[in-house]
Amino acid sequence: MKPRDRKLAILHQLGKESEPIRSSELSEKLGSNFDQRTIRRWLSKLVEEGLIQKTGHTKNARYSAVKRPGRKDDQNLEKNEGVSSCFSSASLKSIQQVSLPLFERQPIPYITEWLESYQPNKSYYLSPLIRKQLAEAGLRASGQDPAGTYAHQIFNRLIIDLSFNSSRLEGNTYSLIDTERLLLHGNSAEDKLDEEKVMIMNHKEAIRYLVDNAAKVEVNYNTICTLHYLLADGLVESSEAGKIRRHGVRVGGSIYIPFEEPSELSKQLELIADKASLIIDPFEQSFFLLVHVSYLQAFIDVNKRTARLCANIPLVKNNLVPLSFNDVKVDDYKLSVIAIYELQDITPLADLFTYSYLRTCIAYDSTVKSMGFDKVRVRYRQERRAVIKEIIIQKLIADELNRYIQNEAIKLVPTEHQKAFVEDIQEDLNLMDESRLAGLGITTEEFQQWFALNA
Repeated sequence: MKPRDRKLAILHQLGKESEPIRSSELSEKLGSNFDQRTIRRWLSKLVEEGLIQKTGHTKNARYSAVKRPGRKDDQNLEKNEGVSSCFSSASLKSIQQVSLPLFERQPIPYITEWLESYQPNKSYYLSPLIRKQLAEAGLRASGQDPAGTYAHQIFNRLIIDLSFNSSRLEGNTYSLIDTERLLLHGNSAEDKLDEEKVMIMNHKEAIRYLVDNAAKVEVNYNTICTLHYLLADGLVESSEAGKIRRHGVRVGGSIYIPFEEPSELSKQLELIADKASLIIDPFEQSFFLLVHVSYLQAFIDVNKRTARLCANIPLVKNNLVPLSFNDVKVDDYKLSVIAIYELQDITPLADLFTYSYLRTCIAYDSTVKSMGFDKVRVRYRQERRAVIKEIIIQKLIADELNRYIQNEAIKLVPTEHQKAFVEDIQEDLNLMDESRLAGLGITTEEFQQWFALNA
């Protein structure tokens, strides 16, 4: 039996089970073609790929298929080598339909009724099971943590992954290594176009905006336009960045005809934002924004990039693993979005959303373990900076400084975190120089006056 056949057989069998089962039980059901070692190896690989879920440990571990909207079986996967195995049978049918030559597909305009029919918290694009699985996989902070805590924790990894993948889906040729060098060290690849560099740097600014403003950013019309401005700056005419387009556009590879009237575009974007703001479940809200901001094409360009950043608003705010679009093939994404344009079918994109999100959760867990993350430092980031600002402005030194820190620690943080909070402040003060003033709200002159007192 070929390796792909074994993979399909395991997925198919798990898909038929109503409850998670042990590897030994799976072996009995699959028969003599599968030994225990082979099954354990494939189960480990499928868990890593996010296609199945593992609960428990060692001999008590049980496995179940990750259910996706509309998934019936995996029989069609053998016939679709060009697309990912994350797609359900229903998705594959839609993909096949939008893969036909353009002349065989009928032009279709924007369907206003599709958005109008969606009722927040009554209509759902993601099933209850999918939303539950995503929530279990994605939660990374307690209810006490401020919005954006987890995104701050993995910030460098986030800006690299999301900037790279979102740009890659638009045809950007920067490699992951080149992207990291550009974002973290400012070294651009010599053989790359200036537009590609700008695209990636714009992603960094948009992601930074989301993370730094996580506590106050809201899902609304202005936020969507702000994200577009940050992503499009320097890539479109300055009068078009963050503004509803004034001209018609056409979508490459599709017979979809978006709205052309600016007033209608603005009205629809307001409706998208209003409906999205009412959605309680963060994953449903995320996916809704991804779908409808892409579908409307409200801007002259950079619409899908804006949709991908909008999809991260509820995830960042709720301290969930952000969506970085890891392991998403360009053609898979393109066809999934075209299925929305031409069929108003969200199933292929829902499959990609689920698959990629589960993969990202696994990847970021590894990142955090390797970082040795200081949770207290991130949780009380704003409080720490406020204390440092007052120390410098009030020109506190020596015993007066130490008393102030101790008093503020008692007022601002729980007892169990006060010692670490004080140590973080003292460490920052010892390392303080003019390069660290950003975000403190103090001037260079104020810092120099305080620093001179400590000399």
